[in-house]
Amino acid sequence: MAKFYRDPEFMDGVDARPLRILAEYLGPAARFHGANIKDTIVFFGSARAKSADEARRALEELRARGGKGLELERAEGAVKLAEYAGKARELARRLTLWSKGLSGKHRRFVVCSGGGPGVMEAANRGASEAKGETIGLNISLPHEQSGNPYITRRLSLEFHYFFMRKYWFLYLAKALVIFPGGFGTLDELMEVLTLVQTKKVTKPIPIVVFGTDYWNEVLNLDAMVRWGTIDPPDVDLVHKSDTVDDAFDFLTRKLQEFYLEDKNDNHLRPPRRPPE
Repeated sequence: MAKFYRDPEFMDGVDARPLRILAEYLGPAARFHGANIKDTIVFFGSARAKSADEARRALEELRARGGKGLELERAEGAVKLAEYAGKARELARRLTLWSKGLSGKHRRFVVCSGGGPGVMEAANRGASEAKGETIGLNISLPHEQSGNPYITRRLSLEFHYFFMRKYWFLYLAKALVIFPGGFGTLDELMEVLTLVQTKKVTKPIPIVVFGTDYWNEVLNLDAMVRWGTIDPPDVDLVHKSDTVDDAFDFLTRKLQEFYLEDKNDNHLRPPRRPPE
């Protein structure tokens, strides 16, 4: 008879759910400890972003056959989304080069994404092109592919539980970059803003919202202030940006201020190796 921890029927059943949750805490902790990763810069954004060539070709074909209305707007939006993916790639590349120049035994400010295609893949690709480690926290979904090919192999992690995946996004994060995205991106952004606003996250964490033409339409924080559902200072929890230069300068300046100058980098300890 198999031991319970080797019994698939038991381990996949309801009674072993706490063990599976614990595994999604201890497993990533061991990986990050082994890779000497202390903290990350997390990139969020749409999985639906295509390559620039593919998006432009689809738009040209649609225009050639007289496409209009919502179909045309979506095709034009796909081109813009592809451009944002390109900016995510370049920003991740530059941040990785910058982080590799820092001293210390730990790998600092490693680029991390949700591990999927689109903007996530672009961020991992940019970090990989800078010859840096890069993390992908993928989630098992019925119709989604596994981790993209640019993630460092040992740092391509697969999660079952959304809340454990979110835990690892935020636990290691020292900065966030939010590119245009859908419900998942909004969910991740809003959860982070809620935790920062309510002081459940006490470490300083710069948040860049990249792409004002998208976010000014989708995320109207000024309206929330007027309605009295958030306070005026809450708007300043995010830094809006439209260029790689601006986002890079803001992030490196804040990370230098918060974590590299004051020698008080105790907001987050690196994950400990789980006991044997």
